[in-house]
Amino acid sequence: MRTCGPRVNARPPEPPLKPGSCVPYRQAFAALVFSAMQPPASPGSPLALLDGVSLTLASAAGPVEILRGVSLAIEPGEAVALIGPSGSGKSSLLMVLGGLERPTAGRVAVAGQELAGLDENDLARLRRRSIGIVFQSFHLLPTMTALENVAVPLELAGRRNAAKAAREALGRVGLAHRTGHYPGQLSGGEQQRVAIARALIADPPLLLADEPTGNLDRTSAASIGRLLVEIQAEEQAVLIVVTHSPELAALLQQRRELDGGQLV
Repeated sequence: MRTCGPRVNARPPEPPLKPGSCVPYRQAFAALVFSAMQPPASPGSPLALLDGVSLTLASAAGPVEILRGVSLAIEPGEAVALIGPSGSGKSSLLMVLGGLERPTAGRVAVAGQELAGLDENDLARLRRRSIGIVFQSFHLLPTMTALENVAVPLELAGRRNAAKAAREALGRVGLAHRTGHYPGQLSGGEQQRVAIARALIADPPLLLADEPTGNLDRTSAASIGRLLVEIQAEEQAVLIVVTHSPELAALLQQRRELDGGQLV
């Protein structure tokens, strides 16, 4: 449901920070920035590679094996749905590919870059160059307009044309008429379109989408699924989507299933 006040473009009040929090929104969002122009991977090499990847996390009950020896090679231009039951490791695999989670063992490479030797700053630069990420919960900044949310990655990268590029990106996802609206004034489907525009604003060669339709109604989910596939086909980027939706999975070229942390 859209919630629009009498002044559509009126800036809502800044929400109070939680106790102990003093990080401005723009700085906090830096960890979620994923765009800038990227040189292509070497001809003939996978754009996204997992080789024998395992991930074990500590818990109160002892170590938990999340991923177990996963090997996966995605070539440029491929679109892949990751399916499987809840808890099978799908989202964790996506986070490992995005450099947001370090594997316990195995090799990970994106656009020809091995992730193992990179520190956090290097990983942030790699995401800025090579990776767009779309989350289930949108992760839009509530006190920024749609235009401002989309422009943030380029602003942090020092691009002077950030606002113009953000306006074009929003037009591309069908939101040219909503650039001045805040997230609370947009429907769920519109918020996800803003998130997609933000992830794609500088044409990253790898797009990771974690349950991008999970919080949407059936009509909005179908629209977002078609939009992702259309953009992937136009850009010939690698698209990897974690989903429980058979309808969304059917739109993609390949389906790979995870169960118990292993590809089956």
